[in-house]
Amino acid sequence: MSKSHGSRRNFLKGTAAIMAAPAILKYTNAYADNPVIKIGHVSPRTGSLAGFAEADDYVLAAIAKAFEGGIENNGKRYTVKIISKDSQSNPNRAAQVAADLILRDEVDIIVAASTPDTVNPVADQAEAMEVPCITTDCPWQPYFFGRKGVPGKGFDSTYHFFWGLEDVIGSFLDMWGKTGVKKVAGGLFPNDADGNAWGHPELGLPKPLAEAGYNLVVPGQYQPLTDDFSSQISAFKEAGCEIITGNMIPPDFATFWSQAAQQGLKPKVVTIGKAILFPSVVESLGERGDGLSSEVWWSPNHPFNSSLTGASAKDLAHGYTAASGRPWTQPIGFKHALFEVVADVIKRADDLSDPSAIIKAIAGTKLDTIVGNVDWSNGPINNVTKTPLVAGQWQREGDKFDLKIVANTSAPAIPLTGELKLLG
Repeated sequence: MSKSHGSRRNFLKGTAAIMAAPAILKYTNAYADNPVIKIGHVSPRTGSLAGFAEADDYVLAAIAKAFEGGIENNGKRYTVKIISKDSQSNPNRAAQVAADLILRDEVDIIVAASTPDTVNPVADQAEAMEVPCITTDCPWQPYFFGRKGVPGKGFDSTYHFFWGLEDVIGSFLDMWGKTGVKKVAGGLFPNDADGNAWGHPELGLPKPLAEAGYNLVVPGQYQPLTDDFSSQISAFKEAGCEIITGNMIPPDFATFWSQAAQQGLKPKVVTIGKAILFPSVVESLGERGDGLSSEVWWSPNHPFNSSLTGASAKDLAHGYTAASGRPWTQPIGFKHALFEVVADVIKRADDLSDPSAIIKAIAGTKLDTIVGNVDWSNGPINNVTKTPLVAGQWQREGDKFDLKIVANTSAPAIPLTGELKLLG
């Protein structure tokens, strides 16, 4: 028995009470006599983070088709079975379903995406039970330091690809520097994993913004799903903030932005992480969605192709719109890329029955994906590799909004598609 399977057995004795409901199964149609490798997938399909998982069905259906004939490893063809579970946007639930996937479904690899509230508890379960784990859609600082990672040591079983706070700060400064607005910014940071990272005095926005000559006004962290931003709005008005920035979930930003209008706060630039990534959120704001800006992880204009299907970023994004009738969303590319990496690892692992061999294959990944290059030998810290980041602004075109890429200094290969406009 491998050490990993022993860990699972020991863990199961004390954790039977936390097992979650049956999983949603998505699997391939490969030949029945092929050996099976199981992939667990955790994502927030419901709850406040559901926007991140809006395209899950589309992505998983395309991946199942790509895996239809199985994947070959060392002369043997493996059927790939994907078992997907909903974290319900709750960290405790994410931990429960991850434990369920590992202990009941006995997955060989577990993947997860969409903010530290999903990624961290899943990765922690995988690390504790020595199960290979790949995650994305979370800045690397809340992933690494939020899990009490030690630089130079890192983790044994868990690997992550995405950008970092240094990249989002650089993109924001690149965008703001073109506006000529006063360098006074109001900061909105919730008391959660993302907010703690983005608002951290050393690792988050405050220090680099100060070094760039900005006065960042932060009237304390707020509790997620608060219904009153009056104190923040008052502080921003008093300080003369022409920029509003931070990291928020969509319902919190909607509350803040509505109250800002009611209370006469009129910034010239509003750049918010997470909350306004999704066209559905921007559209729900009506006219007040026009001109909002954020980081851009992925778009149809990114010059990358899938290593799994050959599809371009434009193909994947427009394919979702054609299939769903809905606008493309940024997580589509990263959800797809998770399974690009999985497929590559399955092909290269020396022994798919040995978790340590799978982990070694993950660590040795050097793959061009639909979100850029994934290479864990080239990262800012242990177990992390970065993908490119630019900045964009939602601009109304007729009765729809388009996300224009307006700042790309850190990733010039990703083309600009518009110019930043100040809010009216």
